[in-house]
Amino acid sequence: MKSRFLQLPFRRGHAGGAAEIDDIDRHIKDKMMQILFTIPGERVNLPDFGCGLYDLLFEGNNQVLVSTARFKIQRALTRWIGDEVEIEGVEVFHEEETLYIQIFYRRLDNRIPDRLEIAYKL
Repeated sequence: MKSRFLQLPFRRGHAGGAAEIDDIDRHIKDKMMQILFTIPGERVNLPDFGCGLYDLLFEGNNQVLVSTARFKIQRALTRWIGDEVEIEGVEVFHEEETLYIQIFYRRLDNRIPDRLEIAYKL
């Protein structure tokens, strides 16, 4: 029997309950996206949850922004999903008004390498 996971972002399913998925790889990536795009303080009962990428929205698009983004992403993912994945690296680079993020990781249960790629408009 396959495991079932809540689909993130949370939404209503076809039968009226919570939407579910059975793909753990998609679930892990959804959780990472949720961490990256949640503003710390946004969750009432978990005020430290999130990454703080939105804090960088009006920063200059330069190497300082890239280094800060890499640090914030690595720290948040290690803290909030570190019991499920090992973060092997975070690459961040910018091109005009877009920040490109690549997260290299391995699930701890199968050790197979994977990555998540995101283009974030500044």
